[in-house]
Parts: sequence; structure tokens; C-alpha cells
Amino acid sequence: MKQILLSTAAILGLATVASAQDLPQAGSDWYQAAQDTIAERLAVQPNTATAKNVILFTADGNGVGTNYAIRLFSGQQEGGLGDEYVQPHETFPHVALVKTYSSNGQTPDSAPTAMAMNSGVKGKNGMINIMDTVAVEDCAAGADAGTKLFSEIATEMGKSVGVISTARITHATPAAVYARTVSRDWEDNSALPEGCEQKDIAAQLIDQMQAGVIDVAFGGGRAHFLPTDVTDVEGKTGKRTDGRNLVEEATGLGAQVVFGEEDFSALTAGNNAPILGLFEASHMKYEHDRTGEPSLAEMTEAAIEALSTNDEGFYLSIEAGRVDHANHEGNLYRVLADGKAFADAIAKAMELTNAEDTLIIVTADHEHAISFNGYCGRGSNIVGLCMEENEAGIEHNGTPNLGADGKPYTVAGYLNGAGSVLIEQADGTFSGSRPDLTEEEATDPDYLQQALIPMSSETHSGEDVAVFARGPWSHLFGGVIEQNVIFHVMNHAVTAE
Repeated sequence: MKQILLSTAAILGLATVASAQDLPQAGSDWYQAAQDTIAERLAVQPNTATAKNVILFTADGNGVGTNYAIRLFSGQQEGGLGDEYVQPHETFPHVALVKTYSSNGQTPDSAPTAMAMNSGVKGKNGMINIMDTVAVEDCAAGADAGTKLFSEIATEMGKSVGVISTARITHATPAAVYARTVSRDWEDNSALPEGCEQKDIAAQLIDQMQAGVIDVAFGGGRAHFLPTDVTDVEGKTGKRTDGRNLVEEATGLGAQVVFGEEDFSALTAGNNAPILGLFEASHMKYEHDRTGEPSLAEMTEAAIEALSTNDEGFYLSIEAGRVDHANHEGNLYRVLADGKAFADAIAKAMELTNAEDTLIIVTADHEHAISFNGYCGRGSNIVGLCMEENEAGIEHNGTPNLGADGKPYTVAGYLNGAGSVLIEQADGTFSGSRPDLTEEEATDPDYLQQALIPMSSETHSGEDVAVFARGPWSHLFGGVIEQNVIFHVMNHAVTAE
């Protein structure tokens, strides 16, 4: 007993010392910032109100590593060293790690990951909102194996629904908001197998608009809505072989249909008519190359304004789809520029909504084979060379670190992809060595990061992603969770009494 009392006294003594702030490090800015963080965390209280609105942000391919790179890029764009920068969603009080594997894949694609978040169950790679008892592309079996969607649940509650993507609106992540299919590739009827009676994804979007499930849809993919004998506003022909003009069908439903930045700016909200924005024949432009079409933040603002006219609330799914595509290309600069545009959209949603009644969830569907080198001094350009640490100061000393081959290397790279240092020879074998890279070359927006394994398109990886949340029931996120739990948090938040 005496030993226990002494131990307790020792603990209390340490607490007294710490609270008295007489530690030699107490005057450090780092120490004070940490104390402020503790105070903020102590003030966090669970919000158990019913969520009127739910906004699900997904940056496709934005795992923990890619998110880290976007943070540094955003901070360095503003003149800082990068590490200290805080993205909007990184201020949210509740965070968890998410396991992204699909029911048949250690590494997922975007179809089953989006399904997990919109249906509450995991599925197979390649299929959207179809139970995993069905084989991929089994059209007949898939007809009776579809799931009910969170968008449909929200609609039955009287809420409005919107879906936004910088990819094609018929691509896997946005399609999971409104469609069911045994193949994510069936974006228009031309891809359907002969005899398959399942509707293509674009046709399902129009059906869901007619049913009152989808009220706002913004993205690319115009070609999947037009027949092959119709030319769009940019002179590109459609892909449909069934003669259906889904743009005209949407207009016939009373929808406002827009194709570019000018008519997008003229949109009117409040008349309860659906809105369909198709800004490219295929995917929308990368943020770095964007002209003539709205930004993700602008689409987010327009959607929230339109959906907020419903007093019952809304569900809005927002995807930064091209973060994924630039990762596949091994083009880190465009990954990060689109990632910053994603963060800007989150900031806009935070500005336009109230944390008391709106659950905002920020996550990713999966990560990529991105990797990071060391030991880089602070301020090393995230798209540039890994510079030496400055032993006499804070920011790097401007001298590149060198590999054992005597050549500099970048902060970030990929395990596989088009930037591989291995080159295929005429006899089919591979050989090669790393180039003697300069900072100017590495920071060019068109530069492809060095990779190891040669591939035409870099791959996804199966590692965890993060989820950040604020608003009603956001405290249900914590620890390490399965991806399909996200649906269940959303569903609980809108039905809790």
C-alpha cells in the first residue's frame, strides 16, 4: 500500500510540474501550440442532432500519402515550408483510418469502394452496387442482386440529391450515387453485351432524374449521353448506338442542361427542376489546364445553393476524380493541383453550411503506389529534388541529396508507372539508369516522377486512406474501420432522433 501511495504522489507531482508551466521547454512555440491543441480537443463535444444535410467528399486516389503531398504543395504555393500547412478538412475534429480492400481484391478499384460508401456493403472490383454473389459482367444475375442506395433513402426522406465529379459523371465513383451495374465500363449502350437488358449508366442517370432521385449532376462524359450522329458544342460526336439523345430527354424532363462556364454561370436555382452539367465529352480538364469550365469549388457552390432550397435537406456527393488520373500518369504536379482544388471545394462547403446540421465527410476511395524519399530538409519542393537538411537552421541548404549512383533524387516517386527508369530494349529485355535530374526539370508541371517497375499506367495500392468528419454524428468515426462503415454513419446521422 505504501508503494502505491508513493507512486500516486509521484504521478501527481509530475502533473503539478507540467501544469505549472515551469518546464524548460514551456516557452517554445511548439510547446504552446500543443497546449492549444489539447485545449481544443477538450472542448470537442459529440453532436447528436439529426443531420439535415450530408456532404460526402471523395478525392479519388487520395490516400494518406497523396494527402500529405497535397498539404506540402498547398503550403509551398503560399510561400511556406509546406509541413506546417493545414488543409480545411484537417481541422475537422474526428478522423479514422479506412480499410479499402474490395470483397475480391486486396487492391480495389473505384467501383466497389464507391459502392461501399453508397450501399453499406463491400463488392467486387468492376461492379457497382451489385452484391458480390454475382460474377462480374453477369448481366442476368445482376438484375436481381442490386442494392438500395443512400441517395434513394435520402429521397424517400424528402431530401434532394446531387452528384459532382471532375471525371465523367458516368465514371465509377459518381455512378455509385445513382446506378447499379455488373460492369463499371458500361457507361453507354455501345458497351453492353448483345442480349443484355441491363441499362447503361448514362441511361440510369436520366431514369433517376425522372424518378426524382437525382436533382443536380455536374461533371464530364457528354459523349455517353449523345448518339453517334450528333455533334456536341465542341465538335465531338456521341458514343450511343441506340439513337437515344439523353440530353434532349433530360431537357424534356424540365432539366436545365449546361455545357460550359458561360451557361453554367447563368444557372438559376429554386425552381425545383433538375440540373445537368456536362462540361466535356470525356473527363473534365485538370485544374492546371482548366479553361471554359467551372472549378470544383464553383460546382460545389452552385450545387449547395440549388439543393439548399429544399427545407428537408440534401445529400451531395463530390468527387475530385482527376487526382486519380494524374497519379496513374505519374504526373505529380497535376495530382497536387487538383488536390488543392479539392481542398478549395471543401472550404467552400464549410463556408456555405452549418456544422450543427450538416455532416461533412472527407475521404478517398483508395491510394496509389506513390512513395516518398528521405532525408529531405524542410522546404524541399514536394515536386522537386530532395535537398539536404540545414544543420545550422530550419530550411534546407539548397544542396540535393545524392543516391549511391551519385545522382539527385526527387522527394516523391512511384513504385511503378510511365516514369520508370527501366527502358525496354529491342529484344524485349529492360535496362536503364536514372538521369542526372535538375530542380528545373523535376518541377516542370509536365514532368513524370521516377518510377521503378515499367507500366503504361501506374496502379492503385491497397493501403489505408483517411476519413475526416465534422457535424452530426461525426464522432462515430474513429480507429480503423471498414470502408462500408461510412454509409452506416451517414444513414445513422439522417435517421437519428
